[in-house]
Amino acid sequence: MSLALRASLCVLIAAFATVAQAQAPSPAKAQQEIEQLITAMGSSGCQFQRNGSWYPASEAQSHLRRKYDYLRKRDMVATAEQFIERAGSQSSMSGKAYQVRCPGQPAVPSSTWLTRRLAAIRHAPP
Repeated sequence: MSLALRASLCVLIAAFATVAQAQAPSPAKAQQEIEQLITAMGSSGCQFQRNGSWYPASEAQSHLRRKYDYLRKRDMVATAEQFIERAGSQSSMSGKAYQVRCPGQPAVPSSTWLTRRLAAIRHAPP
């Protein structure tokens, strides 16, 4: 590999790393978004299905907070997307997907509900 090609590849890799870092939310911002997601679930009036049983939003909020605390203590969640994937999508015990059912609407996978809510949080005026 020529020296010029190696130099070009190094510049390209550095540019990609810079873009990736710029797009990732700060830890404080990610924590704020995750807290907003958990709070949104608790105040949603929706039901949360876990392992075949439906629970009220308040219990879903408590469950998601426990899972978040577990992951955070182990430094296993750095973004809201990781929270959704690792805590809000499926049971870590059974592997079954969570569902969210809001009044007058069909049930949707919790990952869909949380991802939509995250988009709304990010697009809300400050």
